[in-house]
Amino acid sequence: MFFVRDDNYWGKALWGKLPAPKYLTHVIYENNAAGDTAFKSGEVDVSQQFITNVQKLWEQDGLPISTYIDEAPYGVCATMPTAFFNVEKPGLDRKEVRKAIAMAVDYDQIIASAMSNQSPSFKDVPRSIMNPTSGEQALVNQDALKDYQFTGNDVEGAKALLDKAGIVDKDGDGIREIDGKNLTFKAECPDGWTDWNASLEIVAAAGSKIGIGIETYFPDANTFYDDMTTRKFDICMWNPPAASVANPWGRAMAFMSTDYANLKVNWTGNYGGYINEDANNLLKKIPLETNKDTLKEYYTELSRIYLDEVPSFSLMYRPMLFHAVNESVWTGFPQLDDGDNIPPTDCTDGYGIAALYKLVNVK
Repeated sequence: MFFVRDDNYWGKALWGKLPAPKYLTHVIYENNAAGDTAFKSGEVDVSQQFITNVQKLWEQDGLPISTYIDEAPYGVCATMPTAFFNVEKPGLDRKEVRKAIAMAVDYDQIIASAMSNQSPSFKDVPRSIMNPTSGEQALVNQDALKDYQFTGNDVEGAKALLDKAGIVDKDGDGIREIDGKNLTFKAECPDGWTDWNASLEIVAAAGSKIGIGIETYFPDANTFYDDMTTRKFDICMWNPPAASVANPWGRAMAFMSTDYANLKVNWTGNYGGYINEDANNLLKKIPLETNKDTLKEYYTELSRIYLDEVPSFSLMYRPMLFHAVNESVWTGFPQLDDGDNIPPTDCTDGYGIAALYKLVNVK
């Protein structure tokens, strides 16, 4: 997609000048690898895709590339890519199965390998329905959630939970059963989304450690979207809402709202069809509440329900948008402590467009 600057743009009166670039080009690449190659060569100025070990591009390769934050996690982590369970599937309709899978996943491995440390850990920021930003964390009582939180790689705890629930391997084939049927599921996300693909491989590995068969499935994006929006999946990975004036309420809705569960074609959230009336009642109260202490009580209780029932579980904290820049053509891109307070939204979204007025052409 190509855009040409309108030199009659009314914003000139606001900013005192026009944006520095005359043209914006948005190229859609086949996969991350193709996008990385173009970015490294200087064909892309601003990249919003995940780049494994992005710091190596300047530390080892010496390229004129930088990120919004100089050190890990290199971006503002405001979203939480999440594995949604189809709670209508036999086996996944049991919260013990859902929680056991979530407890067994090695999130530190996801952060280290799939995310190359571009995420804080769940030890650093304990689980709730909140992202790691200070504003959202102020709306939840972490102490009240300690008995429900999990940090991952708790294989023995997950086994004990399943054993206590009577969900055991009776025929000795290594897979636990419910009502004589093996617990085997598919976990899916789009092909070519390399960090997500790697994350679900780690989820699958966790399943094998606790006697639950999980096979990864990476279809093309359109097939995946059809599976997700029409609930033709066992486990799917998708982003809940990130940062906006509607969050964290919007994210809580995406995790637990019955309004979404009842949609025949669902692009909005709660893809697995989870229903909990206590959660619904809290979701209805929050938009009408102005007292911060009461809101904190509501969000804490929603988080408790979410962590107890596990209709889905987040795999990482992640930047809402990745924002890496190659300054071989343009320089002056936003950075965290540059004093301009321009967000890392790739120079195109919200106040991020202010970056277009700060750019300087290297030539």
